[in-house]
Amino acid sequence: MAGDPVDPVVVLGVLSDAADAIEAALAATADWGETGGREGEHHSDVAADAAAVAVLVAAGYGVLSEESGRTHPERAVTVVVDPLDGSTNASRRMSWWATSLCAVDAEGPLVAVVTDLRHRVRYTAIRGQGAARDGTPIRPSGCRDLGQAIVGLNGVPAGHGGWAQYRAFGATALDLCAVADGTLDGYLDATTDELGVWDYLGALLVCREAGVEVVDAAGRDLLILEHGDRRTPVAGATPELGAALVALHPVHGRR
Repeated sequence: MAGDPVDPVVVLGVLSDAADAIEAALAATADWGETGGREGEHHSDVAADAAAVAVLVAAGYGVLSEESGRTHPERAVTVVVDPLDGSTNASRRMSWWATSLCAVDAEGPLVAVVTDLRHRVRYTAIRGQGAARDGTPIRPSGCRDLGQAIVGLNGVPAGHGGWAQYRAFGATALDLCAVADGTLDGYLDATTDELGVWDYLGALLVCREAGVEVVDAAGRDLLILEHGDRRTPVAGATPELGAALVALHPVHGRR
């Protein structure tokens, strides 16, 4: 009922069911190519979206999905969904694609599930209760020095940033979760306002609960529930590294 407290454990169960439904839908999808409709839309995106929305709406939640937009905005909990983050990677069977779900209540991100669909690894987070990878608590690397850092990139930076090495994997949700668990030391979105909230919000909560701050390169709020809004997330294993990465953004940085 409206006004009743939201049990995050129940929400986690529903998000996990939705992630499982997406996996099943993708397993049954024969054509992973583009639909020819909306630019960049794949048949796999459409199948995954339909499976997730069916589970979430039946559970009484609103949905904000990359593929199908906003559903039931009046409901107390909205789940921000990227049914298939890294769909181009998935269409070519590259090893970095995921499902991301984040339940948002009146206080902000509440529960997140991000599933690495290629390697069957699942990240979970509940507000105030920490983050885990396959049930094991995670923490970032603790790297402070940009010169020692392995950095994940989206887009093309203005030049070499002074990091030790970089990777451009093509799925923001997994890139940010990799910062949360110490696989990467940082993440820089070097584009300007290309990412929707579904690309990063689930991983943002995973990062936050693991002890990593995710910020917008332009200093804006990352919690947005408008389908057309875009942001530029940056994360570092430590505040020092995060600040160094923000400074490297080709538009918003202060080099």
